[in-house]
Amino acid sequence: MDNDLNKYLRQNHNKLTWKERINIICEIIKALYEIHKEKAIHRDLHSGNILYLQSVNLWCISDLGFCGPVDKPLTSVYGNLPYIAPEVICGKQTTFASDIYSIAILMWEVSSGYLPFIDYKHHDYELAMNIIDGIRPEIIQDTPLEYEQLMKQCWDSDPLKRPDIDRLYNIIFEIRNLYYQNGSNKSYDQPFHKYNINLYQFFQSNKSRSFKTDYGSRSITSKFYNFEHLSSLKPKNATEEEQRAFHSKPYAFNLSDSNNSSALKIEKYFKDLSKNLTNKFKKLKINSKNNDNRNENELLQQETNNYINTNHYNMISNSINLSETKMEEDISAYSSRECSSRAFSFNISDW
Repeated sequence: MDNDLNKYLRQNHNKLTWKERINIICEIIKALYEIHKEKAIHRDLHSGNILYLQSVNLWCISDLGFCGPVDKPLTSVYGNLPYIAPEVICGKQTTFASDIYSIAILMWEVSSGYLPFIDYKHHDYELAMNIIDGIRPEIIQDTPLEYEQLMKQCWDSDPLKRPDIDRLYNIIFEIRNLYYQNGSNKSYDQPFHKYNINLYQFFQSNKSRSFKTDYGSRSITSKFYNFEHLSSLKPKNATEEEQRAFHSKPYAFNLSDSNNSSALKIEKYFKDLSKNLTNKFKKLKINSKNNDNRNENELLQQETNNYINTNHYNMISNSINLSETKMEEDISAYSSRECSSRAFSFNISDW
């Protein structure tokens, strides 16, 4: 049965050897090579449109609806956010180099078996700004050095420092030949569970992170994004210290947290209100027996009005306004700051 890459990895990632993983990436890059050779850009590469045709043992790229000539750029940001190049998020046009960035994220996904930023389920602006700031998925332990270096070069924030498809094609096949012909490391012939730590344990190694293994935190579908507030930002590469800091702390984001805080306050208010009204109603039932001139419903309505007063509504309104103001401040702060550009450099030619 045919599968997309995401489903294939979910079913097989603990069984795959590094040789098999590298071979999968080779086939994907080979398919992109054919697209770029026709002077076309795919524009929307992600694991949901990389298909495995089991009957012919072939990997191919699908969903070519947005694929087109390089001289006919799109005006909208469309794609699956974790796979979109940072310069495209900032409003630049898609290029051959933005496809190469998507390949880097696919390389990481094949190495890990997980969707990129799977545990990042907050506002798209937060993820977009972190990608612009150079944050990338956490590299899996025991990733072959040559594979890791190539992946990092492909997701460099500077599109000019990413290899073109010809160089990428040559390097990845050199890496494949290294492990298929030399047999330099027998551990790469073993399935992941034979020599590597369990991937779930890897992602759980930092107890402060909230990680879900149901693959459902992020979608593999593409959509349109409106990131006009980010157009003034300049992508950069994060330092190793910044990467470690990001991946070692809980995902606590201002936009979501402020909204959640408001929601919790409102929920608590109505729970307290319900409890108080219940107690009042019990008292009214007793008092109504001794008060024939007052209607029980009228008394209940009066007590309800006493509890639902201007102060309660102000509390709710202030909570909501606070979260909206916080959102505007966060976006404004990111839009106004100056971002310096730093680049990784990898001497792959010396392998």
